[in-house]
This record gives sequence, structure tokens and C-alpha cells, in this order.
Amino acid sequence: MKKSICRANVSARKRWSIAAMLVATVTLASCNSNSSTGADPTGALTGITLDTTTDAAYAYAPVIDSDVSLPGFDYTKMRERYLRRVVKLKTRYKAGTIIIDTTGPYLYLVQPGNRALRYGIAVGKEGFEWAGDAKVKWKQKWPTWTPPSEMIARSPKLAIYADGMPAGVQNPLGARAMYLFKDGRDTMYRIHGTNKPFSIGKNASSGCFRMINQDVIHLYERVTSGAQVIVRHAPPDYSESR
Repeated sequence: MKKSICRANVSARKRWSIAAMLVATVTLASCNSNSSTGADPTGALTGITLDTTTDAAYAYAPVIDSDVSLPGFDYTKMRERYLRRVVKLKTRYKAGTIIIDTTGPYLYLVQPGNRALRYGIAVGKEGFEWAGDAKVKWKQKWPTWTPPSEMIARSPKLAIYADGMPAGVQNPLGARAMYLFKDGRDTMYRIHGTNKPFSIGKNASSGCFRMINQDVIHLYERVTSGAQVIVRHAPPDYSESR
């Protein structure tokens, strides 16, 4: 399998404490305090409702997250269909399962009662070549990004990040990363945030699944390690109803 250029170095976990201190020195616009602790682990339908316009200002507001000042996202410039919302979903998959529809492109987090949290995502050309099942092996807040050697060969200026780009709002992996494994092996695909939120809805990544940073934080709080991930190019085993 071709290695995805959006991968993060697995060893970055060991450097997280150093990266966090570096990021903490970045000065950005001061924002609301982070109230993410104590989130309902079942992924209760909070933060945004079926009426997207009602709570979007809250959902995409600036926030202080792990001492990083995350700017607000101007959701008014995004197509409404790609904003976080609750939808009705018929599926055989149990609550807590992630369904990625590359044709949406959407990511669904299945909820009880034939509901799901739906997020707009960006996919890549490689994303259309891969469909199947995986699991969230591990999760990381504000991950380090390490460009692979083939990317550095194409863009030598990236060599300064050969040992990893510190976490922060300019990091291509954004605020969170969830690492997808299949049969115990790293697929090299991730669900992660992005420093290019207006790529959402497009074939823009190198195979990974990008999300708006506020959305990936929201998802991260509701997904457990070991969660099943279903990647599909068509929805034969689930359907969204209006």
C-alpha cells in the first residue's frame, strides 16, 4: 500500500510533552475556555441540532484547547451540508461505529435510536481506492506531523520537519488524529483535523480523512480506541433519511 503523506510519526507520542510546551508559546487570539471535559461518552446529541443554523456559532467558536488557542471557524463560508449536524440514519452498525462515505463526503458516528452525528470531511484520490473495515487503534491530541521521505524528496524545504513538525494550528494534522489499523497493521490512513478547513467537501488530502478542527475535537471526545471504522464508496448497508 502506498504510504499516505498525511501520516504522523507513531513515535511522536514520546515527544508530545515537548511539542505541547512549544505550542503553548504560540500567541493567537484569546478565546473561550475549553469545556470539553466531562463530555457524554455515549456521544449524546449536544452542541448542534438538526437545525444547523441554531448552534453553528457555538459549534465553531474559538476555544482554548490543551493550552492552544484554536481560532473560530467561519462556518458562514462553508456549504451548510458539510457542517456538523444530527441526522436520521438507518444502519445495522452499532452505536459508536464510524462510517465514512467517500462519495458524500461524510463521516457518520452512529448513535442510538437510528441517529448519527454527521460531519463533512475531505478525502483524497487514494481515498477512493480504499474501502473496507478498520479500527481506531489509538488517538492523539495535537499530534506531531512527520512528512515521509518521498515527500521531502519532492519538496526539500520540508527536510526541517524530518523529525516531526510540532503540534499547533499550522500543523497539517490539526487538533486531533485517530489512527486506523486493519488486522493489527497500520493502514497509514488517519482521521484528523486540518490547517485547511475549506478543503472540506473536496478530494484534497493524500488519502486521509480531514475534518474541521472543531469537528475533529467533537468526534474525538466521543470515539473510543478500538471503535470500528467502515469506509465505503457507496452506502449499501446504511441510508440517511430526511
